[in-house]
Amino acid sequence: MSALLTDPGLSTSRPRRSVGDRPWAVHLAAVVAVFFLVAVIAPGLLDTTDPLALHLSQALQAPGPGHWFGTDEAGRDLWSRIVHGTRPSLAIGVGASAVSLSLAIVLGSLAALGGKVLAPAVDRVVEVLFSFPSLLLALLLVALLGPSALTQAIAVGVGTAPGYARMVRGQILSAKGSAYVEAALTLGHSPARILRRHVLPNAVRPLVAIMALSIGQSIVWASSLSFLGLGVAPPSSEWGALLEAGRPYVAHAWWLTVLPGLVIVALALAATTLGKHLQSLLERSEA
Repeated sequence: MSALLTDPGLSTSRPRRSVGDRPWAVHLAAVVAVFFLVAVIAPGLLDTTDPLALHLSQALQAPGPGHWFGTDEAGRDLWSRIVHGTRPSLAIGVGASAVSLSLAIVLGSLAALGGKVLAPAVDRVVEVLFSFPSLLLALLLVALLGPSALTQAIAVGVGTAPGYARMVRGQILSAKGSAYVEAALTLGHSPARILRRHVLPNAVRPLVAIMALSIGQSIVWASSLSFLGLGVAPPSSEWGALLEAGRPYVAHAWWLTVLPGLVIVALALAATTLGKHLQSLLERSEA
């Protein structure tokens, strides 16, 4: 027994695996992602009726055979509205991720390569942005620019950029001190060529996985803004707008808020699982 406890070769403990390393989770996330991709490209293949068709006599019907997700206060089919809301919701999430990572690459690169004058100044800017809670900063930007899908994407992107900027800075500094950069310097390559061909590609490559992770996070943040009435205006089927529209009826029509919320959670979990799996694959390829 003591040998089992002391000899690492006889240890029965196994390293814990993340969800992104479990095949069943990755396959399930892929199925969910394909479903949402179909909803974006061809929503007509999944909907059951016109998402904007009004049927006041069928208002606030509970989920059932005729309406899988029930109906809203105007008798519109909630399932069809969620399907058609996938495109604007994903557009906001992808747009916010693009804004966030683009800003992070610029700020992180300047902080790592800006020299003794520019780098400290950029560091202070990132620290100021990082000191604001992401949601509070997004709310401030939406209040200044006005509610819209574009504003949501910009606000969420700016709010989440500081954390990614620090990550980019660390990746670039790590790449600058690597053996392959030293070898390139020894071979007489110019600093510009080393930066373009070695430092930036190796620093940005981990962001491929982070992009997938950030899409789910961005959709959650954008839906939070819509739920607070600072997003896309009705009668949009954007998921956050559906949550906000169903809030007055939550006491006697739970499906108007619960089901869109579950859809948001499903997409966020699928994006996170696929992002972690992609990150794991990249780490194994580098090992």
